[in-house]
Amino acid sequence: MTSSNLMQADRRAPRSTATAQLTIVETKLLARDPGALFTFAIPAFILIVFGGSVGQADVTLLPMTLAISVGLVALYLMPTTLATYREKGILRRLSTTPVRSGIILVVQLILQAAVALASGLLLVAVAAVALGVPVPADPLAFLIVYALGILSMFSIGLVIAAVAPSGMAANGIGVLLFFPLAYLAGLLQPVALMPATMVRIGEFTPLGAFRQALHQVWTGAPLDLAPLVLMAAYAVVLSLIAAKLFRWE
Repeated sequence: MTSSNLMQADRRAPRSTATAQLTIVETKLLARDPGALFTFAIPAFILIVFGGSVGQADVTLLPMTLAISVGLVALYLMPTTLATYREKGILRRLSTTPVRSGIILVVQLILQAAVALASGLLLVAVAAVALGVPVPADPLAFLIVYALGILSMFSIGLVIAAVAPSGMAANGIGVLLFFPLAYLAGLLQPVALMPATMVRIGEFTPLGAFRQALHQVWTGAPLDLAPLVLMAAYAVVLSLIAAKLFRWE
């Protein structure tokens, strides 16, 4: 990613036109980012490889891979991108154009959320076609849970982007956070094989609440209110903290 690409929005153009140009440029850059491919490939690989051994119509693995895909975007791809933009002075330079610094943040969040959603839909399609896993009986419940999962996990990514001094640092922090959160959430091994204390702790993490709610969606069980409220609370509180800490240059 280069700052020259991001400066293609004409400084004399109306703000709406410049924002549209920025969105096009950001979309192209994201499509070329190897990290975006990584967030698609890893969950799909896990689903296909391990899905063939757990038997058709098994609904345990799909919620796990869905949570993994969102976690990778939120803790790796998104904070690394934002921290790199600040490190290279792109946000500071954009502040002198019709596209203000906040616009690039909004555009990036929308595009990253689109990546997470596209990755999730790909996993659902692969599971349904190749593994015989049924689609959820209540698509609306799935979309609500998935949206809350994205918001809660992205709030962590925003805090990382706010405090990381560089893109490399954001990448490292994201990786260090991902694995303990993934373990506690039951993404690295089934919760049935985990110590009861670790399972209980994991239920209070955003990734654990996300996995739990997804599992309920796919098994047709009534959605518990607690995981939904927990994800919403993480999204609000951590987003406010990120806004307070975020540095544009």
